[in-house]
Amino acid sequence: MWTYEKILEYPVKIKNPNPAMATNIISQYGGPDGELGAAVRYLSQRFTMITPEAIATLNDIGTEELAHK
Repeated sequence: MWTYEKILEYPVKIKNPNPAMATNIISQYGGPDGELGAAVRYLSQRFTMITPEAIATLNDIGTEELAHK
């Protein structure tokens, strides 16, 4: 379903490291409002749905959130 290629879209050269900005960026991945948190919420909510369409929708959204990583 997903293809992962570990390459950058374009070259990145960091001239001035900014630890405060890095903390904000990394919190979006692993924090409570980040991609992983959203994916887990969608994938866990699918078990409470009654209709197959709702289950499929939440499953699709959850896997898409995981792909943003």
